[in-house]
Amino acid sequence: MKFGVTQSFECSYIANRQEQLLVCMEDPTDLYNNYPLLIQAGFRRSGEQLYRPNCKTCTACESLRVPVADFTASRSQKRVVNKNKNVVIKVLEGERDDYYSLYEKYINIAHKDGAMFPPSYEQYRSFVHCHWQSPIFIEGRIDGKLVGVAVTDKLTSGLSALYTFFDPNMGKQSLGTYFILQQIKLCQELELQYLYLGYQIDECNKMNYKNKFYPHERHQQNKWLKYDSKYPISE
Repeated sequence: MKFGVTQSFECSYIANRQEQLLVCMEDPTDLYNNYPLLIQAGFRRSGEQLYRPNCKTCTACESLRVPVADFTASRSQKRVVNKNKNVVIKVLEGERDDYYSLYEKYINIAHKDGAMFPPSYEQYRSFVHCHWQSPIFIEGRIDGKLVGVAVTDKLTSGLSALYTFFDPNMGKQSLGTYFILQQIKLCQELELQYLYLGYQIDECNKMNYKNKFYPHERHQQNKWLKYDSKYPISE
């Protein structure tokens, strides 16, 4: 496979650090075929690209996945499911017209200090959609009103969570956690092995919701280590 390295740029997650990416440069057919292999090597999809961090002096970004057959919801996670019993979940292969307006509201309120602000429809489309991989949309509605969407890719070994956006005025509902639990549930129903959650960054508070799902595995030094607490338990 052919790969390219981006120039260094300001890190979006840790202040005063530079970020660099390793990007797979294959044609679309080969990207589609190699996606299941590359995700097991710590890669991730954003739009048309498969990439992973390639920073020279930093290894803070660790790909994290949940082995769904072993997953046990915590008490707090069970409470999240219980308080969202009125959310009607549907799994769709295509998006609906009201998705972008919710995405725009989410970015404008919850992430106006992030790299995705200000939002635009073109940015949303280029981030979520891909010519060689069609994502799945897990939507949640209350009385017909859209309250959240999890965008995820279905692969041979599991689902790869691409992005979740939800009504930022419903913070007490813990919808971010709720939609991860819905993706774990879908993996179990489809008899898939893993839910890939992207990159865990211990030094970034905004990313630390991912490490609350146990057991999980982190990709460190080109191998996956399993955690049932904050310490690894096996290789």
